[in-house]
Amino acid sequence: MRDAAHVVILDGNTINPGDISWAPLQRIGPCVVHERTPAALVVARCSDAEIVLTSKVKLEEAIFRQLPRLRFIQVLATGYDNVDVAAAGAFGIPVANAPGYAANSVAQTAFGLMLELAIGIGMHDLAVKAGEWVRCPDHSFWKAPITELEGLTLGIVGYGTNGRVIARIGAAFGMQLLAYTPRLPIYAGPVSIGFVSLEQLFARADVIVLCCPLTPENCRFVNARLLSRMKRTALLINVARGALVDEDDLSSALHAGTIAGAGLDVIAHEPMPPDSALRSAPRCVLTPHIAWASVAARRRLIAVAAENVTSFLAGSAQYVVNAGALRACSATG
Repeated sequence: MRDAAHVVILDGNTINPGDISWAPLQRIGPCVVHERTPAALVVARCSDAEIVLTSKVKLEEAIFRQLPRLRFIQVLATGYDNVDVAAAGAFGIPVANAPGYAANSVAQTAFGLMLELAIGIGMHDLAVKAGEWVRCPDHSFWKAPITELEGLTLGIVGYGTNGRVIARIGAAFGMQLLAYTPRLPIYAGPVSIGFVSLEQLFARADVIVLCCPLTPENCRFVNARLLSRMKRTALLINVARGALVDEDDLSSALHAGTIAGAGLDVIAHEPMPPDSALRSAPRCVLTPHIAWASVAARRRLIAVAAENVTSFLAGSAQYVVNAGALRACSATG
């Protein structure tokens, strides 16, 4: 394989709005960065590309049919549900993701949402600024009961890199740890954790954090049935993919008091539509999919992407999620 390639980045503004550098990718070869790419322009912008990088732009079979020069797709994320990896594989196009680059940022966001629900920092900040403390006859006040995390059970759904960092932080808070994962890890990390079934985790945990990938099999698996198994005092945190949750069922559970609260960094359709039931759901804290977006994490993401592309050009691609395509590419490249 050649040691340079025409690289196209389809939606660079999400990753780098100008506060970090594309240099690691630009050093590889000719590199064109588009801030945003609507679906109608994907084929035209990629027509000469050998390597395409996408964050959220969808790449599907019909697109691959029109891009005979395309040799490699790098997803600028850990999740890769916006790329039809099976179709890419059928065309001999390896698809790679970037696992682990944002684990620390994702974990701190999970706990930020958790602490907001446990303490109500934002709510109390607004109350103080509205003069409620000035008018309070006591030395302090609280708008809702404050929850201490020490001794609570933290249930983690998905135990990859993000899950292990979340477990480590939970242990530091003195929480008891449970996890559900389809495949038990060889090494659970430097924490004491119990692996249980999904149903057991939802029934026993005081706080549940979703940090698993989205697949066709687990779409909207957090539904009314699982929510009804949770404690009425329990919290649900989602820092993975919004479509893991049936949002109508979650909204109903929050209105009914089936669970105590939810902290969501992701929703099924992003940006959030104006008619989303979650906008008016009580005890629901929402952030606009920012868990991954620290400056440090975005720098790591570009570095990982550049390393992946360089490795592919050298014949030893990393983090390929459709390995059959890589074997086919190696056999013909």
